Amino acid sequence: MGEAKRRKEALGDKYGQEQYILSWLPITKTQADRFMQWTTRGAWIGIGALFVIWITVIFIGPSLGWWTVVN
Repeated sequence: MGEAKRRKEALGDKYGQEQYILSWLPITKTQADRFMQWTTRGAWIGIGALFVIWITVIFIGPSLGWWTVVN
């Protein structure tokens, strides 16, 4: 008997289903990986937006005359 058949007999109905991260938390490993990809992408978008806002406030704002309003 091969290892796959032995594993199938041992797992029964759970054979071929994805495993949960924690037994009491109904989130699969694939869902967790997808969540990590989205949050990483969102973090980089946030960093980019922060950089654009920073460049606008530091360099473009004073050239438009906003510096006198702040000071």
